[in-house]
Amino acid sequence: MAAEEEKPPRRFSIGYALAPKKQQSFIQPSLLSMARSRGIDLVPIDPSIPLIDQGPFDCVLHKLCGEHWTSQLAAFSSLHPEIPVLDRPAAIERLHNRISMLQVVSEIKISEKNGSDTFGIPSQVVIYDSAALADPGGVVCGALRFPVIAKPLVADGSAKSHKMSLIFHRDGLRKLKPPLVLQEFVNHGGVIFKVYVVGDHVKCVKRRSLPDVSEDKLESTTERSLSFSQVSNVPSQDCAVAAEEMCLDEVEMPPLGFLTDIAHGLRRALGLSLFNFDVIRDVRVGNRYLVIDINYFPGYAKMPSYEAVLTDFFWKVLNKEDKAMENVA
Repeated sequence: MAAEEEKPPRRFSIGYALAPKKQQSFIQPSLLSMARSRGIDLVPIDPSIPLIDQGPFDCVLHKLCGEHWTSQLAAFSSLHPEIPVLDRPAAIERLHNRISMLQVVSEIKISEKNGSDTFGIPSQVVIYDSAALADPGGVVCGALRFPVIAKPLVADGSAKSHKMSLIFHRDGLRKLKPPLVLQEFVNHGGVIFKVYVVGDHVKCVKRRSLPDVSEDKLESTTERSLSFSQVSNVPSQDCAVAAEEMCLDEVEMPPLGFLTDIAHGLRRALGLSLFNFDVIRDVRVGNRYLVIDINYFPGYAKMPSYEAVLTDFFWKVLNKEDKAMENVA
């Protein structure tokens, strides 16, 4: 008998629905090529056409929001419950609010093997109306010390949601427009640690951040506030000088095992596989780390070797090797 012909290895199809800017940064030729070499084809989804009429897909990858897209995903998932969606809109929604976003940090516990390193979040309050900002003896002064960072309550990835201010004095509060979150600014050596999470894979990188604000600086400054779009931006001349004087290579990274435990705890609590979180080290307590932000589906192209990391994750999901996905899905 003639030997049976070997079947070609199965190919998988991942449909992706991303905003144009995200698609341009994430769907690089290098990622497409590496995924293709592992038998994975990344196929664009047209959001203007019903999702159930496209495909077939073995997985859906997305970063779109809105009722129309959410209803499309719901219809698709009801018809194909076995097909993983990265990630579920209900889970992503929690990261669209800066209060519920960080509440999850208090829900996780990590192994005691990390020694004396501890983590938490900065002191913060949510402001819903301007009257609270105008009251000199109000909740702001009672709960927080200046300087504070003002952030929009909504964190939906829009340009508006990234507009923040560093407020030095109470007078700087008057021009703010609620609803917003006021977060106590913690001196952190001008360095922020961005921790990327892709399934079980965790990668930390260092970035320059806003410089420390000394008591003398706080008392002598004539600025009421300083506007910026993200903490890793360096918006003023003083910040630029501080950044030039600091060598990132000399900054000690947080223990990777410690960050990995936090990342895995967040993944379980959030029910998400693709996110990053920003961490700072409190200079007053060298082993105290604070989570200040969590973002869904961040700019992975800025992460070293992102193509290999994402392709490996896709492979595990498609071949049911990512056990956490059973709970996430």
